Amino acid sequence: MKLDVKNQKNEVIEQIDLNEKIFNVKFNSDTVYQVYTSMLSNRRKPLACTKDRSEISGGGRKPWKQKGTGRARVGSTRSPIWRHGGVTFGPKQNEANFTKTINQKMKQKALAMILSAKIKDNELIVIDKIDLKDSKTKDMNLVLKNFVDIKKKNNSLAYIIVDAGNKALIRASRNLPFAFVTLDSSIDLVTMLNFKHVIILKDAIANLEKLFKKS
Repeated sequence: MKLDVKNQKNEVIEQIDLNEKIFNVKFNSDTVYQVYTSMLSNRRKPLACTKDRSEISGGGRKPWKQKGTGRARVGSTRSPIWRHGGVTFGPKQNEANFTKTINQKMKQKALAMILSAKIKDNELIVIDKIDLKDSKTKDMNLVLKNFVDIKKKNNSLAYIIVDAGNKALIRASRNLPFAFVTLDSSIDLVTMLNFKHVIILKDAIANLEKLFKKS
């Protein structure tokens, strides 16, 4: 399949042949959902952590003598049945495990589905190259202004994929709230789904196709 290649002024300069195994894949919401939730689960960090009776401060002394008071026998105020006592069988950070295994081929399949869907929705843009005079944020802002409406309140407008030779673009767009730039070898499916438009440099497409062939 063919797709227009534009310059940084949003002018069509040529067409490029895209690999249909990557950019023309039938969308399967179940596959994308499974990969998406698995990746989110793998990033989850256990936060809940309770203290058992051995970790609670105080309670070293026996509250009252064992017999003769008419009250129930108690060995420590750190008992779980006491207020401010320890927690029985509470969650521990080192015990929680949210990791989910996910097949690498399935992960790439989901990525291909998303890229294909972006093309069908006219939300994928291929740019020949982006030349910035001083690699400044204002220069990057002027380029992206030609492709997306930066005045919109939606801060997730452009997910930009570049090759290793354009790492300077990452620094130039770091302070742009509506854009996120990443290398072709570090595409994050979860982050991409949060952006409306996907912008790919022409050289990054070639590298992306090589990565798919290796797997």
